[in-house]
Amino acid sequence: MPHIVVHLSGTPDPQLTRNVVDRVMALTQSVLGKQPPVMAIAVQYIAADTWFIGGDTLADLNRTAFHLDISITDETNTKAEKARYLREIHAAMAALRPDLHEVSYVHLIDARAAAYGYGGLTQEYRHQQAGV
Repeated sequence: MPHIVVHLSGTPDPQLTRNVVDRVMALTQSVLGKQPPVMAIAVQYIAADTWFIGGDTLADLNRTAFHLDISITDETNTKAEKARYLREIHAAMAALRPDLHEVSYVHLIDARAAAYGYGGLTQEYRHQQAGV
């Protein structure tokens, strides 16, 4: 796992969506050590005229932005790994969208293992069954 939601400003663009998903998956695996078969990613687009930064719309600013939420099991990544992930996600998005506004957020959500899971099983249960 993790569960990832990416909000992108602008109109839906299938190629951009694919590029974002590919880059997010690669960084989530390489930096956080998460496995692709259990990554779930949703990409949603928000019109630039309804996304505000500092009271101005992205349309008025002629910029783009993103917001990424990623839920991970608490205590499975270090502070250094999370800081690196934040930096590398932002750099990847800036490479995909050169007009990216600095006020684009990444939120790593540390979810308690007993309160987070998939397939009807908590991560705590999976951990206990693995004998780790």
